[in-house]
Amino acid sequence: MKNIVIVGCGKGIGLAAAKILSEQHRIIGISKTENAEINQLNIEFYPLDILSGNLDDINFPETIDGLIYAPGSINLKPINRLTEDDFRNDFEINVIGAVKIIKKILPNLKKSDHASVVLFSTVAAKLGMPFHASVAASKSAVEGLTKSLAAELSSQKISVNAIAPSLTDTSLAAQLLSTPEKREAAAKRHPLQGIGTAEEMAEMAAFLISDNARWITGQIIGIDGGMGSVKI
Repeated sequence: MKNIVIVGCGKGIGLAAAKILSEQHRIIGISKTENAEINQLNIEFYPLDILSGNLDDINFPETIDGLIYAPGSINLKPINRLTEDDFRNDFEINVIGAVKIIKKILPNLKKSDHASVVLFSTVAAKLGMPFHASVAASKSAVEGLTKSLAAELSSQKISVNAIAPSLTDTSLAAQLLSTPEKREAAAKRHPLQGIGTAEEMAEMAAFLISDNARWITGQIIGIDGGMGSVKI
């Protein structure tokens, strides 16, 4: 049994990962979103905003084997409508929150035989897409953080990887998938003609946390229906 911290476990990919991993591991869940689903899981849940909350209030285990940082943002606007605060807010959510929890639990991760950190990027960090300037900028920073920490922490046997999804069917993307017409149009933009699910992303996160991924680090893994690599 591993000790795994999941930030953003209240909904979307974080919740899906908590459901999968709580069946076999001890989960310390952190989220500002509290709901019936998360309360039904067998996890240690802390209702806390990662940016403004005090991590000293959380009783972390002495050894932590995995971290999944799942908060994200979808702030799609043309550049002339994006404010400096939009960029700051996206950077805070996607980068600063991840840095905050990694710095807090790094001593615990170092005590594991082999720990794994999983972050989340986006296909828009690789593929230029209109109206994605703010989120793509912050997620590109996540990719840089991933590779830098993978190098820095490799001597401690800590793996660091990022998953880069395309549009995923979660509450975060609800407005983009709010009608059958929008869903069909979104699906057609992907070579595999579909939309990703939170469970598909969570399964990859669970794999990267597992012992089967001990030889993987510094990778940006696209789960994007082929959008980032295939032209049709």
